This record gives sequence, C-alpha cells and structure tokens, in this order.
Amino acid sequence: MKRRLRWKRGWIVLGTVIVICTLGWIAHTSDLLPSNKEALSQTTFAKLTPGVDQRLKEAITTLKGITDSRTTYLLKSYICGEERQQLGMQSPDQMIEAQMKHPNWFLSVSANGEVSFTEHINDLSPECKLKAVFGLDESGNLSLFKGTPSKENIIRTFFQLNIKHLESSLPSETVKQLHDGIRVSDLEEYNSVLSTFSDYAVEETERAMMSP
Repeated sequence: MKRRLRWKRGWIVLGTVIVICTLGWIAHTSDLLPSNKEALSQTTFAKLTPGVDQRLKEAITTLKGITDSRTTYLLKSYICGEERQQLGMQSPDQMIEAQMKHPNWFLSVSANGEVSFTEHINDLSPECKLKAVFGLDESGNLSLFKGTPSKENIIRTFFQLNIKHLESSLPSETVKQLHDGIRVSDLEEYNSVLSTFSDYAVEETERAMMSP
C-alpha cells in the first residue's frame, strides 16, 4: 500500500513539474514574439516598394505625434470624381492601424488638425458612371462634364483640339457627337474617347506638321 502511495505521489510531482515547465516556456516565448501591432507593422513594411515604404514611415511618425482622438475621413479620389466618407472618431492607435492596413492610403493633416486619408482609385466614380460626358468647352478644349456640356458642369479639362483638322479627318457623325456630348459609363469608354481625340490635340497636330 505504501509503495503504491509513493508511486502515485511520484506521478503527481512529475505532472506538476511538467505543467510548471510548460507554463514557463509559454511565458518565455510570448515575450519573444512580437505583439499584434508589431507583427502587422513587420508584415506591411516587408511588402512595400522603397518609395511607399518611406511615405508610410513618415505617415506613422506624423500619427504618433497626435495625442488625442479625432474625426477621421477617407477621400476616394477616382480618375473622374471624388467621394468623401467619415470613418468616425479614432484614437491615434486606431489611425495608425488603419494606415498600416492600407499602406496605399495617403495621409494628410489639415491646419486645423483634421485627419484625412486619400485612396486613389483607377476607375470612374459611381456618379461619373451615371453622368460623365466628353465634349468641347468654349475654348475648344476636350473636357469632361457632369451632365450637359456647359461651363458650369466642367469636371476636368484635358487638351485643346485642332478643330479644323478634326472636322476634316473624322466622320461628321463623330464630330456631331463630340459637340453634343459623348456619354461614357465605364473606364474602357473613357480611355477610348481620350485615345481617339488625343491625335487631334493642338500639340500633336503641330508636331505632325513639322515632321519631315
């Protein structure tokens, strides 16, 4: 009986030692492992190009200098159009985490301390897909309008067109469409119109006339 009790006590002691050693090992390795924030930082920086890496480090430094929570905004900047949305009140740590998760966002802090991120999107905004129209402004420039071509509706001006060369080279129907306004509803149509009329930009036609 005594031998059996000693045997049981031996196993209990051995088990206790194993548990203590295991807990000690876990505590030791957890100190060696980076925190979630550090792990995210290491993973993010490892994937960046040198230019983006430098910009991101500067953004993180700026955010670390902020000591209070602030209302934060995200500006989605499209090829045509913009959208601005509020991300809510964020602490410095939350802003840093957002920047690390989205390294291609551009940070800006206004003079009054307003924090904004800008995301550049290679597409037309939802509003532009519904309303964007290419046409001519009063000076003969190829321009993008929101809705009917008019001075008040200009979104963006691209380049001046050689109207005489354009009218003598393109079908009359195409020229009429340009004067009336050419609707574009996606990026492919947008690029197609730019490509078509870029050959009739004043600079391009002048170079063509000067070439031997």
